[in-house]
Amino acid sequence: MQVFRAIPPVADMPVALTIGNFDGVHLGHQTLLAQLSAKARALGVPGAVMTFEPHPREFFMHERRPTRLTSLREKLALFGAAGVDRVHVCRFDARFAALGAQDFIDDLLVRGLAVRHLIVGDDFRFGRGREGDFEALRAAGEEHGFSVASMDTVEICGERASSSAVREALEQGDLVRAQRLLGRPYAISGRVEHGEKIGRQLGFPTANVQLKHRSLPLTGIFAVTVTGGGLEDAPGAASVGVRPTIADGLRPTCEVHVLDRDVDLYDQRLSVRFCHKLRDEVRYDGLDALRAAIARDVANTRAWFAGHTIQD
Repeated sequence: MQVFRAIPPVADMPVALTIGNFDGVHLGHQTLLAQLSAKARALGVPGAVMTFEPHPREFFMHERRPTRLTSLREKLALFGAAGVDRVHVCRFDARFAALGAQDFIDDLLVRGLAVRHLIVGDDFRFGRGREGDFEALRAAGEEHGFSVASMDTVEICGERASSSAVREALEQGDLVRAQRLLGRPYAISGRVEHGEKIGRQLGFPTANVQLKHRSLPLTGIFAVTVTGGGLEDAPGAASVGVRPTIADGLRPTCEVHVLDRDVDLYDQRLSVRFCHKLRDEVRYDGLDALRAAIARDVANTRAWFAGHTIQD
């Protein structure tokens, strides 16, 4: 899969295209990407995705922005797994936000990408002030010779598959609902960085998975599996949150204690898959109380894995 950090001034070849944020790449997104790939094969052209960094809501909403389900790196990996040939990552800034709908069509779709076929979600809007809609795209297609299709909402067990629904499920700690909408267990990935080593002092060494400036849509203590750094679906207990017992105002972290393994994971890239929520994050009265709570969490994690088979 080829990844481009912009739309070229002039296309090198025609493409079949879809456009969107694709946060989480849930089952609705996966259905759209499957339709894109099928149409691209039928036309004999690459299947391409136009997506945005940062997420437009992050640009417009700032501190009120929603949490991300997937980092850009995670999203690109999911695109590759879905059979996408090309991804164009457009920087969403003030200049891009001011681009009118007609310029979006002329400069990006027609000249920059030479679109042969365009498929979008049924609620897709584009251009300055969201002025462009599906009818504008269909009229442009008739003028410039590309076909346009919309994909209807995908429902899973009577619920619309959407990034908002996945985010809500994770915020509520409902990992079963989130997995149903995603078509896979929720997972994050990141490089292990050096932390304050408080877990090691308490007798439970942890891998501190780098989140950078990212906030996760879930918090609490979880039974997880860990892959990477020589591990493959290794059971562990993870804490996601701001560690209120340690200090106030700390940035969110994801700390993972891998059960029965003593391995050096620093600078390794790990994938952490969330299997079951054990409890919410709690402020304890000192490190002794925290140590006892972690011991209970580890015991409860062992008990949960003893009664459950890990499923993809």
